[in-house]
Amino acid sequence: MLKKVRSNTVFGLGALLGATLMLNACGAQYATRGNLPTEQRLSEVIPGEVHARDVAEILGTPSTFSTFGGESWYYISERVEYFAFLEPKILDRKVIRVQFSKDGTVEKVDERDNQHTRDIQFVERTTPTAGNELSFFEQIFGNLGRFNKGE
Repeated sequence: MLKKVRSNTVFGLGALLGATLMLNACGAQYATRGNLPTEQRLSEVIPGEVHARDVAEILGTPSTFSTFGGESWYYISERVEYFAFLEPKILDRKVIRVQFSKDGTVEKVDERDNQHTRDIQFVERTTPTAGNELSFFEQIFGNLGRFNKGE
């Protein structure tokens, strides 16, 4: 009888431990990504006095560069919450833009956060193409009998 009680207790504790681990695995996880310079580092970037090569030394490599309309460097950082299989939720996002003049000195430093974002609406249209729409089986069996023997 005592052996049966012990085995039930061990089984119960094992089941409780397993359930606790499974519930813990479903908990939220957080990730921080990107390069977010500190306020102290940003205060060293003085418009009109600091050159682009100095900015790279002070703030590090930017996350991205502007492609149109002048020379700007962007430092992007975000904090994301993951919960099981659901869509990740962005908790905090900061973008720091360092804009340069034509001679390479800092012209302006801007900071943006979650309040300045916009959702992008993707276009659902598709471009029609010439040719035949082949079904799955036509693609698989379509070449049977079309082989030419070498002459």
